[in-house]
Amino acid sequence: MKIISQREFRNQSAAVMDAVEAGETYHITRNGTEVAELRPLAKRRRPTSEELIARHRRLPRVDAAAMRKEADEFFGSEDRLGDDDDPWERA
Repeated sequence: MKIISQREFRNQSAAVMDAVEAGETYHITRNGTEVAELRPLAKRRRPTSEELIARHRRLPRVDAAAMRKEADEFFGSEDRLGDDDDPWERA
């Protein structure tokens, strides 16, 4: 970590930003008091397709009948469409 003044940061901003991009962290001072920290953002890596498939396989199985029963208990089943109802054919 490096400590620089607000004036140094203003006058050397391109060099400071290059250093931050390379992994350096700066504390910026104003009148001798540290007021800010300038650090690189953590780079987010996108998961590979293999990692996504493995993550999907670890998900719990969904029991559709138990989920419907639980939803019916919570919301009621009076207004629910049946399995063979087509919502696009309602008038």
